[in-house]
Amino acid sequence: MRRSLILIPPLLALLAAPGHADTPGGVQAKNKAVDGEKVYKQICAACHMPNAMGSGGGAIPALAKDKKLADPAYPITIVMKGKGAMPPMSEILSAAQVAAVITYVRTHFGNSYPQPVTEADVKRIAKPGRSME
Repeated sequence: MRRSLILIPPLLALLAAPGHADTPGGVQAKNKAVDGEKVYKQICAACHMPNAMGSGGGAIPALAKDKKLADPAYPITIVMKGKGAMPPMSEILSAAQVAAVITYVRTHFGNSYPQPVTEADVKRIAKPGRSME
């Protein structure tokens, strides 16, 4: 129950974001920004905070100085398939957007993993049937 209540404000923020405004007929519009910083600010920052420090209570983890980001497979899997309080973003973001935002986070907020994540990496790692662990 508590986890559900924690998710309500970020989900409301996502619904209010310009990139996710309702389109005629009630169909959810996909965010089309491919710039990693823009995707982070429009979508990720609602939960992970603008400074990537998370919620502080553990429900929403910090992305700043995160050693788990060293292997790109980890954030790709979490972003595409979800885990815990993190919903899957595979229906909201394209593979190019996921690659861009993960590359952005891996090179900002005290993270220094300069190897870019590519759209091909996202498609390969997040393909159906592949295990999360």
